[in-house]
Amino acid sequence: MAVRVLLADDLSFMRMVQKEVLTEQGYEIVGEASNGLEAVAKYQELNPDVVIMDITMPEMNGLEATRKIFSLDPDARIIICSALGQQHLIVEAINAGIKDFIVKPFVPERLLTALAKAFHS
Repeated sequence: MAVRVLLADDLSFMRMVQKEVLTEQGYEIVGEASNGLEAVAKYQELNPDVVIMDITMPEMNGLEATRKIFSLDPDARIIICSALGQQHLIVEAINAGIKDFIVKPFVPERLLTALAKAFHS
């Protein structure tokens, strides 16, 4: 059975690139969110196996959304995919329990490695 993924990024282009890379490798994209509030709602609705979350998003940033998802599901698997320059937020996300961090623009292999790590750590 395919791993079910929720993509959360305010840039539709980034979600499209992630979706393309992941579907080619057999992952199932079950939903997309363009802000943190949507990410939390979609997580509750879809119960994905893993979330790929941007940090900088409108409405609710990715760190806040990550914390909210972990409060709902302490076993959630979340990978942050964000640009450099967010070091303090990345450290907070790691402390909150994320599985990995990917720097944008990402190399497809790095995304796939992070997903594999999320299920073996």
